[in-house]
Amino acid sequence: MPTVSSEELAAAAGVNSAKLRKDFSYLGSYGTRGVGYDVEYLVYQISRELGLTQDWPVVIVGIGNLGAALANYGGFASRGFRVAALIDADPGLSGKPVAGIPVQHTDELEAIISDNGVSIGVIATPAGAAQQVCDRLVAAGITSILNFAPTVLSVPEGVDVRKVDLSIELQILAFHEQRKAGEEPQGETETAPPAAPPAVAVTKRPEAGPDGDLPAVMPA
Repeated sequence: MPTVSSEELAAAAGVNSAKLRKDFSYLGSYGTRGVGYDVEYLVYQISRELGLTQDWPVVIVGIGNLGAALANYGGFASRGFRVAALIDADPGLSGKPVAGIPVQHTDELEAIISDNGVSIGVIATPAGAAQQVCDRLVAAGITSILNFAPTVLSVPEGVDVRKVDLSIELQILAFHEQRKAGEEPQGETETAPPAAPPAVAVTKRPEAGPDGDLPAVMPA
């Protein structure tokens, strides 16, 4: 039976092993001293806490280039997310298969959600249509939305929205590139500025007295 130690997991995650063991204890997983954690059972416990041990039907609304790419993404099924339906407003797409799933028209949205028991919706429409689609999803019973449209959605309390903005992610990368470009290469030393020329002392000649003679007492 494969096992893994807390030190190995901590090194892979870049955290302290004592903190990792404490966090795992909240899952009910204490491991065995000198042996470690049962890998299969640990994966099950983490998946259970993340809600990945059950089937989550998902609808994707907006089957353009992005929506089609999401429909073809193979990572959903491995994490417990099943694409139950693909929905688009274009009548020309109705019935056409994408990733093996026929596209359905938005007129059927409410019935699709009800028939499949869907609680998670993905919006991949243009920005102008996103809010209207969001409102219909919420009215049909959707309580979690993943939004790829470049706009901010307004939802009632109790509905969770996660926004994925690829331009913001690129801006973050550009920020890091800018910082790296501004840093000096390691090992490079600064060249000291040239030394200023030495100051030349100037002796001021004392002024003559009222009779033209020098004062009897010179200032120190």
